[in-house]
Amino acid sequence: METPFDYFFDDRTNPRTIEAVRGGPLASPLEAYVRRLREDGYAVHSGFVQLRLLGCFNRWLDRKGLTSENVDAAIVGQYLRGRAQSRKLRKGDSAALFRLLTMLRPEGSGMTAPPPTPVEVALGHFQQYLRQERSLSEATVINYTPVARSFLSERFPKGALHFQRITAADITAFVQRQATLVISKRAPLVVTALRSFLRYLFLRGIVAIDFATCVPTIATWSLSKVPRFLAGEQIQKILASCDKETAIGKRDYALLLLLARLGLRAGEVVALTLDDLDWEAGLLTVRGKGKRVAQMPLPSEVGAAIADYLSTGRPQCSSRRVFIRGKAPLTGFANSIAICSLVDRALERAGVESEYRGSHVFRHSLATGMLNHGASLDEIGDLLRHRRPDTTRIYAKVDLVSLRSIALPWPGGSR
Repeated sequence: METPFDYFFDDRTNPRTIEAVRGGPLASPLEAYVRRLREDGYAVHSGFVQLRLLGCFNRWLDRKGLTSENVDAAIVGQYLRGRAQSRKLRKGDSAALFRLLTMLRPEGSGMTAPPPTPVEVALGHFQQYLRQERSLSEATVINYTPVARSFLSERFPKGALHFQRITAADITAFVQRQATLVISKRAPLVVTALRSFLRYLFLRGIVAIDFATCVPTIATWSLSKVPRFLAGEQIQKILASCDKETAIGKRDYALLLLLARLGLRAGEVVALTLDDLDWEAGLLTVRGKGKRVAQMPLPSEVGAAIADYLSTGRPQCSSRRVFIRGKAPLTGFANSIAICSLVDRALERAGVESEYRGSHVFRHSLATGMLNHGASLDEIGDLLRHRRPDTTRIYAKVDLVSLRSIALPWPGGSR
């Protein structure tokens, strides 16, 4: 009778290896584990190596009279130390065993973890406040947390938190230090995040003074930089570098087209699901910043590339994400950093030299190209889904023709 293990084992597999996973205290959990391996798209050899290790672990438990209920982080650590001492420990052994442990203990019971520090407890409460009472997006929570952590770590280096000892001088000194450490683009975020944290302390009654009013601003100049962008020929060269005969090439081509033709942000590409594609209406649902949802027309070029990837390149898996990792586990990308890395590799592959890296350069390039072809700033703002017109104004700086028409004559004659 066929079993889930048959996909990773064949006639050449040692019978002892097969017996080691089909019996013993982990027989039932290992059946679930092998099904997960197939769902996550692990290659036959990779799955075989993991199962052979888990078979050895299964026998070790049996010899010690232990059951699956006894398996916790301490037991796994003991087994790994034994393999290391006997020089049998291999790369990936720890990951496979803790993956099994996660399946045995979905809620983390049995996992040993140090108690949270006072700073971690305070940050946890702050994050809960941002999510539940302020209804801020997860991206905002992620951005605010490091600022609050830095402030607490600097003010209370010994760990114990004495919030009543915070002074306006502490706040000013912290902001001044941060102003020298962060890039100008991130400076306003430091101020906003710190104000939010200090106001949270006041509203909770943790401090008696609303120190949010004491946070100084960091001087930044509006529209001080020219948007970074690539020429249309460079964009086409990057797109042409994708090998559309391979699954990864089909994926990268469709993904890069979304960045180049629709100006999607990296996080928006990551979040796309199969349910966001309305093929009959030719629409794409985009989940953007601030939990805003918008529907955008799906250009035929982009739709064809996505359809090609979905029909002939996307691996079979349980994930509803549109774009799937190339290697197991077959899930969607973890975050926007993965998209930025993919863009960097595409630039290198295409031989496009640019000081501007990351996915956002496609968004700026799209806006700049539209401006050069006569689009208005309002039209650009609509496509990029800017909430405020001021956000789009920076693209006026690259409209050289219009700028020349309003430029004053050079003193002393033409140059």
